[in-house]
Amino acid sequence: MAVGVLALQGSFNEHLAALRRIGVKGVEIRKAEQLENVSSLIIPGGESTTMAKLAELHNLFPALREFVKMGKPVWGTCAGLIFLADKATGQKTGGQELVGGLDCTVHRNFFGSQIQSFEAELPVPELAATEGGPPSFRAVFIRAPAILEVGPGVEVLASVSIQSNKNVDFNPALQDNQEGSAESDTSKVIVAVKQGNILATAFHPELTIDSRWHSYFMKMLPSNNEITAASSSSSYYADQESYLYNKQPKTDLPIYE
Repeated sequence: MAVGVLALQGSFNEHLAALRRIGVKGVEIRKAEQLENVSSLIIPGGESTTMAKLAELHNLFPALREFVKMGKPVWGTCAGLIFLADKATGQKTGGQELVGGLDCTVHRNFFGSQIQSFEAELPVPELAATEGGPPSFRAVFIRAPAILEVGPGVEVLASVSIQSNKNVDFNPALQDNQEGSAESDTSKVIVAVKQGNILATAFHPELTIDSRWHSYFMKMLPSNNEITAASSSSSYYADQESYLYNKQPKTDLPIYE
């Protein structure tokens, strides 16, 4: 069965293109009944309030919640992460409806406005161990959320370092133990997690040529050896273009250190 990509708004075309690069068929999902024909689902980045209103208009929330409860793999990127969280803060007046299922608290607009978008090199030991390639991933954050707290069943896959004086309260257990050092004001904020059948990233892997996150997601499908093989054959260094792209310095967006 194909991989569904929620196509109400946002970067769904980019996810479909990323799936094609690893030899996987993706289909656009706009109606509840279409979920019956896919084995897994990607909820893309975009404007979460707009996506929520469109999902409500098309009566998608009950079907999305049922899809998650059935244990089928679901991946949320950026706005998709907000959708999947059990709790979201920093929302607009009135809030928005959530799908839920991911035991975490998300701050909807943790990293600020559009002009505060940035790229950062993230240590990704789990991704590198599973998919190969370098031990870091260059992540693109666009008006990005962040995960403030996680439940005991949530595995943290990636964090980004920020200045602790940021005007947002988050779990003090996430702060680096760097008292007395020049970096004592630096804290780590979670930006990628996995819980059972749910994968969530605060950044946009679909906007890069590095396909490891999509390959990693495909391996969450049970008894799907053909797709796993296709994903592995199209991994990080599948072609020279990918290798050269990732060897080049990227200076178009600021880096969080």
